[in-house]
Amino acid sequence: MKSTPTRKSSADAAGGPGSTDESPPVPETDAERRKRRAVFLRELAEARELRARVQPRRTKERRMREAMRMRTFRI
Repeated sequence: MKSTPTRKSSADAAGGPGSTDESPPVPETDAERRKRRAVFLRELAEARELRARVQPRRTKERRMREAMRMRTFRI
């Protein structure tokens, strides 16, 4: 368990929440954003696969409903 400091140091007191001495956040590069997005999408796909394994009946029903919805858009 992490220990929490009980007293603030003088450096912490000067840079409080309303302080303006902090530099603005650095904009992330496209490569960093793509990497973060890839990790997110990978975890999302993994979560969907796990849900499909844990709840096969609901997954089948959802797949059938989605197929019916897609059929209604066909001409």
